[in-house]
Amino acid sequence: MKFLDLMVYNNSVKAWIIAILIFLVSLIVLKIIKKFIVKKLGIFAKRTKSVADDIILLLIEKTTTLMLVFIAFFGGSLALSLPSTTRHLIQSIVILVLLFQTAVWGDALISFGLDWYKKKNAEKDASEATTMTAIAFIGRLILYSIIILLSLDNLGINITALITGLGIGGVAVALAVQNILSDLFASLSIVLDKPFVLGDFIIVDDYLGSVEHIGLKTTRVRSLSGEQLIFANNDLLKSRIRNYKRMYERRVVFSIGVTYNTPYEKLAAIPGMIREIIESKEQVRFDRAHFKSYGDFSLNFEIVYWVKNPDYNVYMDIQQAINLELFQKFAEEEIEFAFPTQTIYLKNENQSGQKKQ
Repeated sequence: MKFLDLMVYNNSVKAWIIAILIFLVSLIVLKIIKKFIVKKLGIFAKRTKSVADDIILLLIEKTTTLMLVFIAFFGGSLALSLPSTTRHLIQSIVILVLLFQTAVWGDALISFGLDWYKKKNAEKDASEATTMTAIAFIGRLILYSIIILLSLDNLGINITALITGLGIGGVAVALAVQNILSDLFASLSIVLDKPFVLGDFIIVDDYLGSVEHIGLKTTRVRSLSGEQLIFANNDLLKSRIRNYKRMYERRVVFSIGVTYNTPYEKLAAIPGMIREIIESKEQVRFDRAHFKSYGDFSLNFEIVYWVKNPDYNVYMDIQQAINLELFQKFAEEEIEFAFPTQTIYLKNENQSGQKKQ
């Protein structure tokens, strides 16, 4: 009997040699094809702005050597006459390898999508990176959970009871960490709904400052006095938030008072003086100026105007200029600003009730 005709595990030596050759040649060819495609497609992808070729290149690059080995191994096994149990075992292993490769591809796609989104939207809203990271984490968790369940099912394990147990356990875990989960979903709500973004100046109840970090559990605000204020995301969404960064115009209301001995003609001219001063300023829209009320010690005027720039420093510069010009104008017109005063009238009577002359 020739050596090539010798039987080893129900297959001739010749069949084993052919199977090994198929395995080796297939593996070498697959590696060469992968390397060639990665090189050529990489050059092409750099010349285009399309995302599709980048995704294809990524999937090819992330194709593992283990995947190539088992593809070649499966091809070589076809040249052999194997028992049904062995054939079934090989098929199960190949399916497990395919599931593992799917997990690698899925993880790579999630990372690619996250990086692409960060580069595209980093300048618009850097806070979204936090939420996209959380979404990517949830995506990976779902991906690996499905892969593990499919792998167990492929191995012949009944996953129905396992899924039921995981469901009950998931409810128990959710109840235990409900505060953390509420803050997590509040973080997603903040970034998706955008009541504020990084850099916005907000007021929450009696606290105010600039948003400097939006995390998965907390949002951090830098107050005007320098300390960092930390809010739980869930508590933050339950509060009344005033966002001054999104103010297109700033409405300014202020009052002045003049003395009661101001002549009628000058009193009637004050609203016109104020209007002239305000309208002479840039980035300002005059609204009104009225003699509002009689005060305890002053005649009160209320003035309203709009600053067309929301910046607080711009508003203060304009208000300062208005105040200085008002002071100068009133000095020229000999109009006195009122200040708290009190006049006391003394009545002197003698002991007999007669008025002292």
